[in-house]
Amino acid sequence: MTSSGDGSDGGLGLGPCPRQVVTPVHTVRIITRMPLLGRRWCVGQITIIITQVVQRRRQPEPDPSFGPCQPNQMSSDPTERPSSERGRCASTQQASEPMESEPMADPMTAKTYGSIFTIWAGCQPLVILSGFEAVKEGLVKHSEMLSGRLVTPFYKAVTKEKGIIFSNGHTWKQQRKFVIVTLRKLGLGKKGVENQIQEEAKQLVETFARANGQPIDPSLPITNSVSNVICALVFGHRYSVDDEDFLKLMKAIETGVTFGGSFFHLLYEGIPWLMKHISWPYKKAFGAVDVVLSYARKETEKHRRQLAEHDPRDFIDYYLLQMEKSKNDPTSTYDDENLAQCISDLFIAGSDTSSYTLLWALLLVMTHPDIQEKIQKEIEDAFGSSQLIGYQGRKNVPYTFAAIHEIQRFKCILSAGNPRVSVQDGNVLGSFIPKGTTVVPDIPSVCYDPKLWETPQKFNPNHFLDKNGHFVDREEFLLFSAGARVCPGKELAKMELFIFLTNLLRAFTFKLPEGVTEVNTEPVLGLTMPPHHYKLCAIPRLSNS
Repeated sequence: MTSSGDGSDGGLGLGPCPRQVVTPVHTVRIITRMPLLGRRWCVGQITIIITQVVQRRRQPEPDPSFGPCQPNQMSSDPTERPSSERGRCASTQQASEPMESEPMADPMTAKTYGSIFTIWAGCQPLVILSGFEAVKEGLVKHSEMLSGRLVTPFYKAVTKEKGIIFSNGHTWKQQRKFVIVTLRKLGLGKKGVENQIQEEAKQLVETFARANGQPIDPSLPITNSVSNVICALVFGHRYSVDDEDFLKLMKAIETGVTFGGSFFHLLYEGIPWLMKHISWPYKKAFGAVDVVLSYARKETEKHRRQLAEHDPRDFIDYYLLQMEKSKNDPTSTYDDENLAQCISDLFIAGSDTSSYTLLWALLLVMTHPDIQEKIQKEIEDAFGSSQLIGYQGRKNVPYTFAAIHEIQRFKCILSAGNPRVSVQDGNVLGSFIPKGTTVVPDIPSVCYDPKLWETPQKFNPNHFLDKNGHFVDREEFLLFSAGARVCPGKELAKMELFIFLTNLLRAFTFKLPEGVTEVNTEPVLGLTMPPHHYKLCAIPRLSNS
């Protein structure tokens, strides 16, 4: 989608749903609470102002022939915006303080304008799917229609539209299918991967035990353990936590992830053509990307030299064999560039999200000691003090499994669902969405809907239990997305969260350090939302821990 034909521009807010995008049209000129970017609102507004001051010199003046578009009235022009907003990009809209985690749009907005509406991010119209019905309809029933991925200027420069996250069309379909099939071959959902996670969980327990109950920041040990699971799948081996190459790789991934949603990231997305003149703010981010891709290429060359010596053992081996198998196929997208980007995608998607969720998990059980105690008792009753805890054991600990799901719902690490692009014309709940439209599934709107959850703003594992205490796999749980672009590592993440958390809570009781009475439970806002750094005390519970 492009900006309207009249050259208009505007700040982030609700605009008319253009007739060619969504019908019926709904327009509102001022919105008091639209935390699309949460507390990044101010940063986004500043970015938009700077962007449009520069862009205005390059755009024609607004066409005065367009008539006004009033609320709840069909626009006379399919791309028209409210008359008071044409010709400017930074509006005077206000944003109120957001909730701990919250939907893109205020619930009142969806109540007033329906579950499908358009907001304007600068000059970009975004069609929002708000609430479970609209999100499910879009992602599941119209899965193929909304299978495209929005590739913004920064991510286009970084990924070259390779790999699986920021690719589209034939490349995406071929790479994604290969990733899913190969992960299954490597044992995803089977004992092979489960054993690797159990080994990393054991190492993590030992790391916490070495702190002897003294305050420790859990972020680095958790990130290293989760990332080592990916290393084993991709490279065929794990790293010691003090390995220089491993630490360099982890630092680069962290730098790249935290850059997303920052001021300079948003600025790049607004005026990418200017970046060649002021590239210094981006050297660190691009440098981090180069570190990850260079390491992937180095490992690939090592695997290429050794491949004939053994059967395929890891993701790189399988990919190299596929490259050789399809080298004469003109439609093949299997090459070194896609391999390097797939490796980067697997690390970014498979390490930071699980790490962030585990960090939220420890923070929540630490600040809810009654829930922590109930989980620990259930784990002890089911597994004792030494029995190996595997993923199959989840059936024996329904409250624990429910708590893990509730952690993900209550502290949704997504600021929104990943933007989709419609690859064909279609209708979602009676609203026409043409090919090329950017559509954002508002996942947080599902997580905090009071119609779906008894206490949406409270940490309550009972949300995932029936009246008999049995776990309920609720279809409203959409944290891994759904449809054609559902997270390919969904099963891996579920196994990691269960095995890591049950082993930690069996071995330790987590408490705030002495003298600390409060802890920041607000997220660090970005494209993903981890907790702020905190310290905890892991108090040993078992003599063999």
